[in-house]
Amino acid sequence: MIFESEKKEIAEIAARYPVKRAGCLQALRIVQKNHAWVSDEDLEAVAAILDMTEEELDGVATFYSQVYRRPVGRHVILVCGSISCWILGYEDILSHLVSRLGIRLGETSPDGRFTLLPIACLGACDHAPAMMVGDRLFGDLTSEKIDEILEQHK
Repeated sequence: MIFESEKKEIAEIAARYPVKRAGCLQALRIVQKNHAWVSDEDLEAVAAILDMTEEELDGVATFYSQVYRRPVGRHVILVCGSISCWILGYEDILSHLVSRLGIRLGETSPDGRFTLLPIACLGACDHAPAMMVGDRLFGDLTSEKIDEILEQHK
């Protein structure tokens, strides 16, 4: 359930627009920032504030790959699958992450530490292969560099 402070913040954002629903992505980000993901209950509450149906808001939430509609780990790893990353070692990088974390794409480690997700492009073609952990971008990846990055995110 969303907090009163979140409801207030979402209402303030909605008031900035001629149509409340225009603030829906910002509203989803507020909820996710505080809860790590957007539950069905949270979605229902936000939709009510923005005068949207749950289905309309869910359509927005599921369109964006960085709005999480199910629980995720403390650290979300987005592995870039662009053509540049594929050419420069995506398969080796993904294989190393899968081996190190003991999970496949779309899964969360048993300790809740990491969630491994694909992303179409991170816009870091000049530093491919690349991945993000949380809000930090990492490029020119090697197995060794990945091990260092994972250690930084305990």
